[in-house]
Amino acid sequence: MRAYLDFEKPVAELETKVEELRQLASQGDAVSISEELNKLEAKASKALVDLYATLTPWQKIQVARHQERPHFSDYVRQLLVDFTPLAGDRAFGEDHAVVGGFGRFRGQPVCIIGQEKGSDTQSRLRHNFGMARPEGYRKAVRLMELADRFDIPVISLVDTAGAFPGIDAEQRGQAEAIARSTDVSLQLGVPNVAVILGEGGSGGAIAIAASNKVLMLEHAVYTVASPEASASILWRDAGKAQEAATSMKITAQDLLRFGIIDVIITEPAGGAHRDPAAAIASVGEAIHHELSSLSTCSREQVQTLRAEKFLAIGRKV
Repeated sequence: MRAYLDFEKPVAELETKVEELRQLASQGDAVSISEELNKLEAKASKALVDLYATLTPWQKIQVARHQERPHFSDYVRQLLVDFTPLAGDRAFGEDHAVVGGFGRFRGQPVCIIGQEKGSDTQSRLRHNFGMARPEGYRKAVRLMELADRFDIPVISLVDTAGAFPGIDAEQRGQAEAIARSTDVSLQLGVPNVAVILGEGGSGGAIAIAASNKVLMLEHAVYTVASPEASASILWRDAGKAQEAATSMKITAQDLLRFGIIDVIITEPAGGAHRDPAAAIASVGEAIHHELSSLSTCSREQVQTLRAEKFLAIGRKV
């Protein structure tokens, strides 16, 4: 059964009625209900489109966190062939929250790095819900430097609430690892493209998203801190998370206007979780377009374009 969000209740009621009518039709009910079924399906589809056209920032956060939204591993399976994951940071150990390796994207060798949240309880615990420790970012640095050495473009798929805030992470240099990863990402001589898939949280996101082009799914969010954390800091009340979400301007539409991201990727009606295959295909098309546009640039041009992009943030609205 589909998992509905709280604000989707009107759509859920309509789609439940549609399913009931379909079951009646499949049982060969004597009364013809095809016309009524078609009308109800059209009404449910319109209600879904209208609802998602007017989502509030807080509702977009709920969509971005939806448990059925496609994750890093789903994108790798559909978009890449011959993917070979690499593990370890060559300093401390392996961090399963950050997954990365090399493969072929539409015939082109690429390095791909991203956070994996997991799809069930066991995998979520294994991947620490996509919240990386220092060794995860040092692994990202190792992969990016390897890609740079062999002139291989880098793709970053961002989906994390933020870097792991535990004591062990702080003891091993969490802030330094994030800063180092961000620095390496900014200095690459090869093109790099980042896509915000769901949540783009804090330094945990920017560590691999300081790219030539930053793309963002329509209902994803990208923020310096979660609304809950921001509300706790600003008002000492996590209950004001909805107010914080609105004030922080964290939606793709706001961030495109500010010049923080470059492209908004349209999601299927009802969000990426409704049709993961179509959402992943759209992301693939967008990545291909951006990599193609950068393919003729020299290493110096790639670095200059990236620097100009980030230096221009905040200069105009």
